[in-house]
Amino acid sequence: MNFNSISFFIFLPAVFILYWAFFSSRNKYRNLFILFISYLFYAWWDWRFLGLICASTLVDFFIAKRLARSEDCKIRKRLLNASLVFNLGMLGIFKYFNFFANELFQLTEKIGFHLDFISLSIVLPVGISFYTFQTLSYTIDVYRKEMRHTESIVDFAAYVSFFPQLVAGPIERASALLPQFENEISFEFSKVKSGLRLIVWGFFKKIVIADSLGPIVDQVFSDPSSQSGVTLVLGAVFFAFQIYGDFSGYSDIAIGSAKLLGFDLMSNFKFPYFARDIAEFWKRWHISLSSWFRDYLYKPMGGSRVIRPLVIRNIFIIFLVSGLWHGANWTFVVWGFIHAIFFIPTIYLPKGVFSSKNLIFGRIIDLSKMILTFSLVCVGWVFFRSESISHAAEYLYSFSWTYDETVIGYILYPITLLILEFFIRKDERLEKIDLGRLETLVVSFFVFTIIIFRQSKIDFIYFQF
Repeated sequence: MNFNSISFFIFLPAVFILYWAFFSSRNKYRNLFILFISYLFYAWWDWRFLGLICASTLVDFFIAKRLARSEDCKIRKRLLNASLVFNLGMLGIFKYFNFFANELFQLTEKIGFHLDFISLSIVLPVGISFYTFQTLSYTIDVYRKEMRHTESIVDFAAYVSFFPQLVAGPIERASALLPQFENEISFEFSKVKSGLRLIVWGFFKKIVIADSLGPIVDQVFSDPSSQSGVTLVLGAVFFAFQIYGDFSGYSDIAIGSAKLLGFDLMSNFKFPYFARDIAEFWKRWHISLSSWFRDYLYKPMGGSRVIRPLVIRNIFIIFLVSGLWHGANWTFVVWGFIHAIFFIPTIYLPKGVFSSKNLIFGRIIDLSKMILTFSLVCVGWVFFRSESISHAAEYLYSFSWTYDETVIGYILYPITLLILEFFIRKDERLEKIDLGRLETLVVSFFVFTIIIFRQSKIDFIYFQF
């Protein structure tokens, strides 16, 4: 079931009414209801993949239970390794097997050996990259003794499969979300109101901004050699706003939908295109993933506490793995590599080296850094969006100062989003913004534009990951 489908517009209100009418005050039945509707939500895609979620849930639940009862270091390490092998193995088979098998086949062909190419007819289960990381965070945290294990498999299964964030995040830590399933939740009108505002705002970013830019981005990227230089520049900029509107829009809808049921999810975006360097960009973009890699991969390798060569190694590993997480294509790896290159200088440059205490000059410098950072991010987006490395290289090579007037008008969409976000920068969650008497009018305007701009259903970009 897609967020931007008619089915979801029927599903969510029905869940909301049933939830608060019959299940909200009783934890046991409440979580059973959430589990049921979450499995129903996922089965709408393909019921066959429910077995994978169930398997991941059961494996990590019982491993964590055993971890909590054992003090033997060797046994605990074996249990943790079992969880890692199962979850990452499942992710590797479904997401990467054909990719690496094909690469191995091509490599052996080039050096004169012939191997029969083995491929599996595999459909990538929606959301597998997200919920496997969620279950892993639980097992690792129990292994580290940073949280207690839960005795209720229903609570844990509801946490893993929670439908608002099941398909594309945010990737919630068990330590933050699981206790909410264990505690009582009461109806709060303010939270429902905040959730509805976020849902509307998310649909605005998805339908009005991202889906409007999608066709022109497809057109530009389909044949970069035939496009003018300025058109290519705008194509990269438009994709930057398309993927941001698409993914952050999904996150807003997910956070808002969870609020309707009394749950709080973490923020996944904090105005990333206002970042002043790449390090700040990654503190603002897909926060749940970047913080996951930081806590479960970067820090265990030593983080920035080791000697400089190892710090650089750690940075490259974290970004290359992050790139590969996004998809089985070398373009994603190169995208991660580019961000690692851009990230490293931010570690060693002294803080405040490019700043000014003068208010006017300080703002000019900050604006310049924002523009530079956004430009570097757009270079990375070219590889992220392209079908192959050669396609991305062709795209970048074709830049010039010629332009096509037909695409200039689309610049209105990114400008509109930037203006709107500039005025709400202090509160990305829209929770402290008081519109007063204008609120009904503003929300109605957003709803009206969503209805007007709604085209044929376009899937969220991150569903493919």
